[in-house]
Amino acid sequence: MTSTCDDFERIVIHEIPLIDVRAPIEFKKGAFLNAMNLPLMNDDERHLVGIQYKEKGNEEAVKLGHQLVSGEKRQARVNAWTSHLNKHPNSMIYCFRGGMRSRISQKWIFEATGREVTRLEGGYKAFRNYLLSKLSPSEQNSTPILLGGNTGSGKTLLLKNLENSIDLEGIAHHRGSSFGRYVTPQPTQINFENNLAYALIQHKHKAYRYMILEDESPNIGRCFIPKPLVEYFRCGLFVLIDLSIKERVNITMNEYVIQSQAYYLELFGEEQGLLEWANYIRDSINRVKKRIGGDLYKRVMDSFELAYKEQGLSGSNSMHKNWIEILLKEYYDPMYEYQIQKNSREIFFRGNAEEVLGYFKISHCGKF
Repeated sequence: MTSTCDDFERIVIHEIPLIDVRAPIEFKKGAFLNAMNLPLMNDDERHLVGIQYKEKGNEEAVKLGHQLVSGEKRQARVNAWTSHLNKHPNSMIYCFRGGMRSRISQKWIFEATGREVTRLEGGYKAFRNYLLSKLSPSEQNSTPILLGGNTGSGKTLLLKNLENSIDLEGIAHHRGSSFGRYVTPQPTQINFENNLAYALIQHKHKAYRYMILEDESPNIGRCFIPKPLVEYFRCGLFVLIDLSIKERVNITMNEYVIQSQAYYLELFGEEQGLLEWANYIRDSINRVKKRIGGDLYKRVMDSFELAYKEQGLSGSNSMHKNWIEILLKEYYDPMYEYQIQKNSREIFFRGNAEEVLGYFKISHCGKF
């Protein structure tokens, strides 16, 4: 009934399901992959117990907690834990420090079902500290290879075809540019760090010799890669994808127009979805207005509005390629070329997407 576990590496590698019995407000600030929030106390109950603790001490706070979560409430929470355990019998349980709340939950589950659930030793805090330690460059055992290329080169698409890659944009839930946000929000900084640590630990466990990543800025949307890790990544080899402007326009069109519209239509319905998508594009263009200057901004926005109007009239979205090409050629390309020259990094390999993918798959960049 009181079994505990502090083998956090095993939890990450095997992606063991977790029951987080902290209050929802705590869970929203930061949690772990594979964790389900099934709280012992809700936010209001936790708040009241906290006041009692400050005013009258621990004993009275515990007494109040038992009063607030009793009878049908207690049964409902035990039922929620039991239901989760029936689906995921190897789940472990935790609270903030692995103390009172997870012990009580562990005890109630045992009393109701006879089932022993393992509790995380040290709780959320200990597991979080473990994950933070794994973000250190000294913890990595593979050589980073950064994948670069002009905007629209399909770097993320290529990474998805490589087992030894880490998709930083996927972990940050952002595509890394002014147009990169999704409808659903990015993870909190805490969750970004936790999820990145998971990816690095799993990568290390598979004993890959090389770690392939996209050449990112330190921040991906609102998520920041820890500075020591950024510096570690940038010390690696540099591989560049070269694609024609036509290919890059097609890739950008597919992702930001065709796929993005389909997602918005599914989420909001046909009429509202197209409007929401158009506002997302307008907002994204507005984000770069100061950087591209008034004249270029007007040309891009006018071209977009014309394409959007034409799409409404004809049902065709092909004209969206016009504003995409203007942005790529006149804003993103000059900016990227400047960054390449400024960094003056040696390009270890250069080619189109097929050549780069072939290089990664047949060269020494794999696992051995």
